Amino acid sequence: MYKLIRRILFAFDPEKVHYFSMNMLRMLCKIPLLKLLFKKIVAPKNNHPVTFFNLTFSNRIGIGAGFDKNARYLTELETIGFGFVEIGTVTPKAQEGNEKPRLFRLQKDKALINRMGFNNEGAEKIAKRLANWRKRNIDSKMIIGGNIGKNKSTPNEEAWKDYEICFNLLHDYVDYFVVNVSSPNTPGLRELQEKNSLLNIFTVLQAANRIKKLPKPILLKISPDLSHQQINDIIELTTEINIDGLIVSNTTINRENLRTSAEKINNIGAGGLSGFPLQKISTEMLDYVYKKTNGGLVLIGSGGIFNGAEAMEKIKAGASLIQIWTGFIYEGPSIVKKINKHLS
Repeated sequence: MYKLIRRILFAFDPEKVHYFSMNMLRMLCKIPLLKLLFKKIVAPKNNHPVTFFNLTFSNRIGIGAGFDKNARYLTELETIGFGFVEIGTVTPKAQEGNEKPRLFRLQKDKALINRMGFNNEGAEKIAKRLANWRKRNIDSKMIIGGNIGKNKSTPNEEAWKDYEICFNLLHDYVDYFVVNVSSPNTPGLRELQEKNSLLNIFTVLQAANRIKKLPKPILLKISPDLSHQQINDIIELTTEINIDGLIVSNTTINRENLRTSAEKINNIGAGGLSGFPLQKISTEMLDYVYKKTNGGLVLIGSGGIFNGAEAMEKIKAGASLIQIWTGFIYEGPSIVKKINKHLS
């Protein structure tokens, strides 16, 4: 069924289709009987909860940041059966992001290229929406992560201020945080992956975290384009300032070995590549980090997961949890059910 629906949806602009589809799902979920029927069809039948960071996840499968930037679709994603949802990337001030079009399908490669540019409604507005959702869904057990970044206009030397603002505004409403310095779509952002910059940001966040009544885990999302030396620096830093975990990995700027024509790739231009071409790169990086840390760090595997076997590859490489995004677009809402069944 989804293959037919996908064929129709893929005939239209990817970004518009994303919001159209999720808004349709929101309308469906407002009708209790239809919501129940939809959940029965697509959601996992038997979850197997796991606990990390003293948080209990109903299953290992999450939706990565960028899918629900503004925390608008939490109910819908919970209905599909995700064990956790990572909202954002959230910046202190609202920003439009990069010029459209900025999201592109590479169907021959089962991939996407995006250069969204941290478009979001701003930390204050998103925090209020999260607070309202928490009040209305007090019995929900879904874990919500907050992926935070800096505004495009903020110079790198002041980036720590943006991360601190987002951290304080969202703290009461998310279960964990992810520091995003690895998106290729904000000019200069990846420079913050250098050791001194990360040390500065995490020192500020950990200080803010310590004085909270309930400190939250803080993770770092890293780029698949890092050198081994850069990865080693980050691993050293995780011990030095108690980074709670890593997400491996963000999108790549690599364009090698794609089936899509070079002409089309050139016409699309800059952006982060996600999906099947990232699968091997991210899994090898995950394996490297796991071995370098002797399995002592919680890792979330992300990149090129379309089925249960590929999810299992990430777990065997060291992932405690996994995140999907592009796979969800290509495989449809039943992907969570299928992966969960394979893992169990």
